[in-house]
Amino acid sequence: MKKTLLSVAVVALAGLTGQAQAETVLTVSSWLPPSHSLSMAQKEWCDLLEANTKARIKCNILPRGVTPAPGTYDAVKNGLADLSYTVHGYTPGRFAHPQMSELPFLGDSAEAISVAMSRVSGKYPEFAAEHQGVKVITLFTHGPGIVFNTKRAITKVEDLSGLKFRVGGGMVNDMSKTLNMNVTLKPAPDSYELLSTGVMDGTLFPAESTESFKIDKIIKHATTFPGGLYNTSFVFMMNQAKYDKLSAEDKKAVDAISGETAARIYGRGWDKVDRRAFALMQVNNVVVTKADAKFVAEVKTKTKALEQNWINASKAKGLKDPAKVLAEFRAEIAKLEK
Repeated sequence: MKKTLLSVAVVALAGLTGQAQAETVLTVSSWLPPSHSLSMAQKEWCDLLEANTKARIKCNILPRGVTPAPGTYDAVKNGLADLSYTVHGYTPGRFAHPQMSELPFLGDSAEAISVAMSRVSGKYPEFAAEHQGVKVITLFTHGPGIVFNTKRAITKVEDLSGLKFRVGGGMVNDMSKTLNMNVTLKPAPDSYELLSTGVMDGTLFPAESTESFKIDKIIKHATTFPGGLYNTSFVFMMNQAKYDKLSAEDKKAVDAISGETAARIYGRGWDKVDRRAFALMQVNNVVVTKADAKFVAEVKTKTKALEQNWINASKAKGLKDPAKVLAEFRAEIAKLEK
């Protein structure tokens, strides 16, 4: 009898040990507050992964980021965090291919652009190859870029001169220079201090960011553009070694909700808060100016070279026919926005 009880206990203990070994905990970092759309999207993805793996994989979401935004890519690559996202432009010169999603006038929906980005980049291994040391879950973008400032309405290209703007890097940095803007490269979380102290007069942001970074009561003017003046590209990624250690079944579970599924989660969340931000602008008496056809034509003329510059840079980084890829990307966005 004692032997039987002992055998049962050993089997039960082995089963519990097996369960403990089977559970994988991902350390998840976000350089934005938990209430931000991107932090919530990351949590939504984690919850979906846990549900799909029957809790074999769980996320431990840290109360604060393991590093400021610019260091996030290397933090995930080096294992300080297992899962996070970052802006490609926060590490200038490192990425070329994703910058196709930052060209002007691509589309009016973060979800459409993000899903198109995921679909097209997924067809070309050069995109993933550019992200050495991490497992790309998806590439995505924020909503249409807007010009915000505290000083005056901006209705033509000349109005952009004479003001000091914060930008986040990437294609938008090059674009702002072609428009003769005085810009400084700073991470988004610095915006409140820069604008509230008058160090900067404005910032280039999607609508959502006015609320997220608490500048909704500081800005006075916003200029919107059909299709957005720009977008910012992001990567949502996992530490490669962590992914490699997963079982074949769990890798399959991660892959099943990577790509388009993850892109939809991020893009859909961003579109929702963009709509809310426009309502708040109205409440806060922000003067919203819609760029007219003449203004848009001026911007297109001045930024025309950016497309060829991207084609050249992307080809130099190994993409065989960037112009073809860009055409596919635009066609996919148009299809998704119908």
